[in-house]
Amino acid sequence: DDRLSANKDISEISTALKYYYLANYGKINEIQPLLKAHSNVDLINKFVDLCIVDANDVQIDVVCNVERKKYLEKQMSYTPISYSEIFLKQKSNMLISGVAGIGKTWLLRKCLLDWSNSLIWNSFELVFYLECRSLNQFQNASNVNELLNIFYKDIIIDFNISNHTVLFVIDGLDEFKYLNDLISLRLTRYYPIVKALGEIRKYKTVIAGRVYAIDKYLSMSIEHRDMLTIQVMGFNENGINSYIVNNVSEDKKKIVETTLKESSIAKSMASVPFYLSCMCKIICSSKKIYTNSFLTMTDLYANIFLYFLQKHIIKNNGLVYQMMENENNKKYVLNICRIAFELFVENKFIFSKKEILLFINNFNEVEESFFGFIERVETHLGYHYQFAHLTVMEFCASVYAYNVLSNEEIVANKNLKSCLP
Repeated sequence: DDRLSANKDISEISTALKYYYLANYGKINEIQPLLKAHSNVDLINKFVDLCIVDANDVQIDVVCNVERKKYLEKQMSYTPISYSEIFLKQKSNMLISGVAGIGKTWLLRKCLLDWSNSLIWNSFELVFYLECRSLNQFQNASNVNELLNIFYKDIIIDFNISNHTVLFVIDGLDEFKYLNDLISLRLTRYYPIVKALGEIRKYKTVIAGRVYAIDKYLSMSIEHRDMLTIQVMGFNENGINSYIVNNVSEDKKKIVETTLKESSIAKSMASVPFYLSCMCKIICSSKKIYTNSFLTMTDLYANIFLYFLQKHIIKNNGLVYQMMENENNKKYVLNICRIAFELFVENKFIFSKKEILLFINNFNEVEESFFGFIERVETHLGYHYQFAHLTVMEFCASVYAYNVLSNEEIVANKNLKSCLP
């Protein structure tokens, strides 16, 4: 009888998890609505195949320091691995790497949806998805079951998973505040959450993060033979063309295509979904756009920053120097950049209203004016805040660092290494 009851429990929990993923991850919000579509991307019916390759091949080029302008050319030279082929490889664990905005989260959530529809991972009774930026908030959680009771409290309560086939999907390893402690296996000397995440390694895992974080994690893993390592390279050329066809209005397509043709930076970064989306939006929303607007990475980042400022905050298409002549605008930009910097150097990618109040004491009155750069996210755990995209947070932090810190201070701060120049 106990065995029948346990089977019923696991079946109910598995079904509840699948309903949860289908309800919450079937669509992913873009930062702004697509140019000709709804504000959500339908991952089930409109998932765009990403270029996925063997990470070992990419690592050779990392060592050889391949220049950014050759990125797209190199991308096309790798042998792609199809989405379906990934799951034919019988490996216990999978590591997924890629730069910010390349599509790692899209890929993971597509996997969750396919498991929910019984298309993949059918040997696992339970699949749990955890974001490292959220784990940072619960540094005193000391074991796996405690974590599950926090993040899945409406689905799993005091349920022992040790006797079942379980897969953990971990997103954003680079955002885990205590990554170095996890890598060095100092599981008892620091916060309990490090021990809890270390315990997850006993189970089958799919872990995604930026390239440097995945490389670090791989260096501590001894089970290399039973591990599939892949790198997401973003859209291939067909994916880029498909995105432009489906999301750019007819009168702007020629400008977008010319921009990608004439700027090596724009062409290479178009493979990153976040940047392609931003460039298309910038071009389509501007009355005047020049094909040389994205000649350098600084041009690209600055245009994205300006776009956010114009569309979300100031809501006009004025020039930067005109907007900065207004003291309120200048104060706003400095505030948002300071918040980004102070939180970024502390590895705080999710933060509370209390933490924002340390910088803006009247935040309760002006909260909505920051939406666009900062977004408020509601979960069953309550509200939290985060920047619209990690790339936006990094650029804002770099603007503050450039204006406030000396070159020596910037170089000395290890947390600023991934910040944009």
